[in-house]
Amino acid sequence: MFSNPRTAYMDASVATASPARLLVMLCERLVLDVTRGRNAQAEGDHAEAHRQLVHAQEIVLELRMSLDVDAWDGGPALASIYDFLYSELIRANVAKDLARTESCLQIVTDLGATWREAALQVVTAQTVA
Repeated sequence: MFSNPRTAYMDASVATASPARLLVMLCERLVLDVTRGRNAQAEGDHAEAHRQLVHAQEIVLELRMSLDVDAWDGGPALASIYDFLYSELIRANVAKDLARTESCLQIVTDLGATWREAALQVVTAQTVA
């Protein structure tokens, strides 16, 4: 018996997701965290902004650590983007810098869109094959 149906659903979704879908899910959560952090900063709720931006930093670290930079030509460039994003999220959080957080939000939004498109291409290629 599940104590929280939402948690059970999320656990099942993660457990059964393909690697491409997991990556997209992480990026979606990253966008959500940075959006929530930006909104909290704009409202002056620095404790909530800190919580959201720290979680976003953890996701970026996970993305960076799971990246095999030697697997493809763009690996080192993507690693640099993750490293930059991680540093900027820390700076945005420490300085309570709304403009920097908004810049990070643009990066993670673009990154998420790129990973969604890549995942769609993988699914399409698998369907054709």
